[in-house]
Amino acid sequence: MWRNTRMVVLCAISAALYAAVLVPFKVVPLIPGVTELRPANAIPVVCSFLFGPAAAWGSAIGNMIGDFFGGASPGDIFGFFANLVYGLVPFKVWETIGGGESPVPRSPLGLAKYVFACLLASVLCADLVGWGDNLLAIRPFAMLGNVIILNNMASAMVLSPFILAAVYPRVRKGRMLYQDVMPELTPPPAALRVAGIALLMIGEGGAWALGNLLSTGYWVPAFLPAWMNAAPHDKSIAILVSPLILLAFAGLALM
Repeated sequence: MWRNTRMVVLCAISAALYAAVLVPFKVVPLIPGVTELRPANAIPVVCSFLFGPAAAWGSAIGNMIGDFFGGASPGDIFGFFANLVYGLVPFKVWETIGGGESPVPRSPLGLAKYVFACLLASVLCADLVGWGDNLLAIRPFAMLGNVIILNNMASAMVLSPFILAAVYPRVRKGRMLYQDVMPELTPPPAALRVAGIALLMIGEGGAWALGNLLSTGYWVPAFLPAWMNAAPHDKSIAILVSPLILLAFAGLALM
């Protein structure tokens, strides 16, 4: 992507749009010091369907810019990669389940596919931030692992479809979709992509479930010593959740 000038420009546009909407809402916290109202989360989803990998990098860079205005912390490293996958997963999933259709929801089945793609992106994004902040003993997994999903999905369901309906036909007509800009960017065989989605679902779903159970204390693994099960649960989550995060990324690599 970085060797294609137009894709680099689209990356810069995606980052600028995301940061421009993120920054003003830094003053509207949902959980003070943790996360804020983020209507900007609609931007990576829209740009993902339009610009593909350029949107993924733009989402990561735009979030990093926004974090600088809210006070940088070590957890922002995980936020960078979480937003990278938040902009990467929607178009990757749509390449497999979309059937060549527009991502603008126009039927119940199209809406279900759209929700599925956005949910996979939101959960993996939340897993990475919750897992990373828990490993650094900054915040428990359950605090971020759930709020981020709700925040992402609210924007993806309420705002993104309307923006897509207005923008997608014009971008396609102007031949500025990522498939037009980078025709050499061909997806892997269908069988690999289906296997990738399956691994992604198992990995991120398992990471979310285990992360919540461990960080809230609802499950205390008897096979781990007591000092590993003590709050802030960074050790137990590192041992049990990290392999599932890697499994999710293995699935994403196959896609």
